[in-house]
Amino acid sequence: MNVIETTKQAKQDSSYLKALTELLYQLADDDFIISYRGSEWLGLAPHIEEDVAYSSITQNTMGHAFLYYQLLEELGEGAADVLAHDRPPYERRNAAYFEKKNGDGSYKEEPYYDWALTVVRQFIYETFKQVKLKAITSSSFKPLAATAEKVLTEQTYHLAHWKLWIEQLQDSTKEAKTRIQTRVEEAWQECEDVLSLGAEAENMEQFGLISGESFLKKQWLQEVAKAIKPLPESMLDKQSGSGRLGEHTRDLNQALETLSEVYESDKSAVW
Repeated sequence: MNVIETTKQAKQDSSYLKALTELLYQLADDDFIISYRGSEWLGLAPHIEEDVAYSSITQNTMGHAFLYYQLLEELGEGAADVLAHDRPPYERRNAAYFEKKNGDGSYKEEPYYDWALTVVRQFIYETFKQVKLKAITSSSFKPLAATAEKVLTEQTYHLAHWKLWIEQLQDSTKEAKTRIQTRVEEAWQECEDVLSLGAEAENMEQFGLISGESFLKKQWLQEVAKAIKPLPESMLDKQSGSGRLGEHTRDLNQALETLSEVYESDKSAVW
């Protein structure tokens, strides 16, 4: 297939456009929900240096989400602010594992958050994000390929940050090792849809938008295995559905309600 150079050309092929927008929604929504869960740690991270570092990573990640929403806006999907804040849960394409609450309680009252959950989830997320971004740098949709190159300049440092946390905690106290391993085993039961490209997976690969699911998963496992030892033997999906298909948990409703509070106060404003 000829390389799609511009947004105008992409709009002329309905099948190509459908696969492209699906991929963009997945990329945008993953970054959007992950950055929100990261923002909940503001002022609560284990130490002040981590609080500053995690806040910076979270801000960057929200910026990445905006870049993808901006591409969707250019493709005619609607204004970026609306796509980010005014779509119902069933239209979201983020992996359900990413919307999981950081823990019990609430930020304003008693946030009983689990740092082990956050470290494991962030590492899983950043590792697969890098695998996908590298694949997307050769995407047939050149505006997306250029965006991936730009995001990688920041994301590489994000991954290094969480890989260091994983390695340090696995080489720490018995309690730390146990808590990390518990969350790793939990992730292996809940993160199957993270590795999915949804209903348009075959078309995404056929149109040269991104590599196929099996290749991406293999690359991801190779990278994850360098830091997490031992890896669970197999992945078991205990979820009732897939976030890539718009099937989500109540945790997403809670996140979207909080995220959209300011937006809902004045939808005509430019945020």
